[in-house]
Amino acid sequence: MRLLVIEDEAGLGETICAYLRSASHAADHVTDLASARASLAATHYDLLLLDLGLPDGDGVTFLRELRRGGNTAPVLIATARDRISERIEGLKAGADDYLVKPFDLDEMVARIEANLNRLTIAATPVRAFGAVVVDPATKSVTLDGRVVDLTRREWGLVDRLSSRPGMTFSKSDLEDTLYGYGYEVESNAIEAHVSRVRAKLGKPAVVTVRGIGYKMGRV
Repeated sequence: MRLLVIEDEAGLGETICAYLRSASHAADHVTDLASARASLAATHYDLLLLDLGLPDGDGVTFLRELRRGGNTAPVLIATARDRISERIEGLKAGADDYLVKPFDLDEMVARIEANLNRLTIAATPVRAFGAVVVDPATKSVTLDGRVVDLTRREWGLVDRLSSRPGMTFSKSDLEDTLYGYGYEVESNAIEAHVSRVRAKLGKPAVVTVRGIGYKMGRV
């Protein structure tokens, strides 16, 4: 999943992103609302982690702006503001959850994944590619009815490719999806993930489109 961390404390923001990446989420970090707007205009994010006290505006006002504009991505507020009235204001503005600083990073990941799972279960049907069936709600893949054990990044690759059947994704797009912008990725990382997915699901499961990238195939 692709996450945007909007946090003006650079060190904290990078720590959060590193922890999210260790949990196999792609995470981008911005330190102000102008950069957040630019990132949202250019990229689809599955969830936002939003600080409220930002140098160029208030997070709650920004959240209201997002919801008025039709952005329905889950938003998890992470802030030092801990008064009940402030929590209620954030939730009324459209937040899905609330974390008070300082917070435990494992709890943060658990809350993020719980919100992502609720969204997936509510909105996404299973995806069938011949003998391969991808179920985003349970993050599971079956081959001929048998569950296939995938790592987090293998799952992320299959989830991305299967999300738009017939579409070819470039290597750089897949790198951004699995790792996030600015993350140093080994040159053959995507090829390695593709190779392991093919070994588990069958070579036709991932199709190479020469000179362009990869797309989901049928087994």
